[in-house]
Amino acid sequence: MNESESGHYPIAQTLDAGHKISIVLANDEIRKLLHPFDLQLSSGQIAQIATYLELLLRWNQRINLTAIRAPEECVTRHFGESLYLSRTVELNGSLLDVGSGAGFPGLALRIVFPELLTTLLEPVAKKRAFLKEVARACGIPHVEVRSERLEDFAAQSEASQFDTVTARAVGQLDRLIPQALEVLKPGGRICLWVSREQAGELDKIRGEIRWAEPIRVPLGREREIWVGTKG
Repeated sequence: MNESESGHYPIAQTLDAGHKISIVLANDEIRKLLHPFDLQLSSGQIAQIATYLELLLRWNQRINLTAIRAPEECVTRHFGESLYLSRTVELNGSLLDVGSGAGFPGLALRIVFPELLTTLLEPVAKKRAFLKEVARACGIPHVEVRSERLEDFAAQSEASQFDTVTARAVGQLDRLIPQALEVLKPGGRICLWVSREQAGELDKIRGEIRWAEPIRVPLGREREIWVGTKG
């Protein structure tokens, strides 16, 4: 991606014969938008976010990756909320991201945890192609993108192999959590980005898991991150 003389990264995508969008967001604008999340990001990490953002907005014109269209809101809602976990939790080893979609949080977390061995579960082929392109363009190695759903993946995979399981904006937590525990190592963690309404369900889900105090997400009064440890 070529940076313009003004330091802006133009994003242009033809939607049809007579309609074109043109979006400009500078690296320093990205850093300013992420300020409420108090992230300590290098210029290289901001550049990775800019590359990822450009691909997200461009591909989103062809396939449904996110309902959020404004680049500013993409930065705060997707990147800010995903990376906010790094303020309180240090990830290492291997990570499994469930229902990856556009890569939030699992692929985005690689920007701040570059050594993680990452497996992304995404059943939609076009979204898998997007995830692979982001990993390539952002220079993120050791990313495996798989088509299985968690239930099938857990049934055919070696038990207790991941240090962390992540999921964001997914439903059926009463099914997801027991399946995630199957692939987690003892002492491994499950990190869930949930709404306040979903959070109320978590205490009711029985399992071999201990929940920490919920992490309130900046700018999102109805959103929290729940981190549980496998006993």
